[in-house]
Amino acid sequence: MNSLVFVSLCPIVLLIACGFIAGRASWIRPVAIRDLSNLIFLLLTPALLFRTMSKVRVEQLDFRPVLAYFLAVAILFGGTLLVQGFNRRAAVLALASTFSNTVMIGIALIGLMYGPQGLVTLFTLVSVHSLVLLTSATVVLELAVAREARQGAPDSAEAPPHPVKTVLMAIRSSLLHPVPLPIMAGLLFAQTGWVMPAVIDKPLELLATAFGPLALVLVGVTLANTPVGVHWRPALALAAAKNLLHPLLVFGLCKLLGVTGLPMNVMVLAAALPIGANVFLFSQRYKVAEELTTASVVVSTVLALGTLTLVLTLVG
Repeated sequence: MNSLVFVSLCPIVLLIACGFIAGRASWIRPVAIRDLSNLIFLLLTPALLFRTMSKVRVEQLDFRPVLAYFLAVAILFGGTLLVQGFNRRAAVLALASTFSNTVMIGIALIGLMYGPQGLVTLFTLVSVHSLVLLTSATVVLELAVAREARQGAPDSAEAPPHPVKTVLMAIRSSLLHPVPLPIMAGLLFAQTGWVMPAVIDKPLELLATAFGPLALVLVGVTLANTPVGVHWRPALALAAAKNLLHPLLVFGLCKLLGVTGLPMNVMVLAAALPIGANVFLFSQRYKVAEELTTASVVVSTVLALGTLTLVLTLVG
């Protein structure tokens, strides 16, 4: 491991380890995890996203790296459905193979490695990441549910939701979300040319600074309280697809589209991030592959300590 990779990853590993120890020692009890998660997700995350994007002009944004990222997502997502079949389980596994933990781990990692410039590139992806992936997954899952309902009860009087209605509901849920909203609000504020008063900017800065350490500690606490069980083998295969295959696809497509330098590095690292917790929420909502998804999130996060090293060495 070269010195830059070590220096970049060491704080991440240590903060996650602190959270793991705190979880094991019951300093942070399992019942408090949800409250800590809400604090980070609903207060600290919007503060960081809004403050960063409030200084970015739209003309500074480059969406070519994001295009390379989502082309890789489409290949991996579609390939999983092709292999597994069109059903709820396949849709959840496809989401797990492509949905990165861009907020809890990604922001902290990219911020430590590349600073504000790297975060702007990452937030360009984050602004549409949940919208595209969660909307696509919702549509696929709802269509799979409707298909399974027709197959299970072809004479049922209750008609499945219309596909257009499903799409509109999915888009609405993805937009009214604590991640896209502050990004869009910050961008709109930046276009006005106004300067944020110090009395508002300073509290936002303090909240944004608290995000990284607390988010990584929460990852460790969650790992300490999540059993892997008998699903570790399929979870390992799913984690390998997310942590290694996904970034390799993004890397190849960036080269193909002429995306290089910092934008390519950020996109490849974003793809190499472990599976995001939203995948588990989807498995719970649709009551499919819940234990496997939980195990996959844990294995993917632990595995990321090694696979991120490989990816960081690859991109340089």
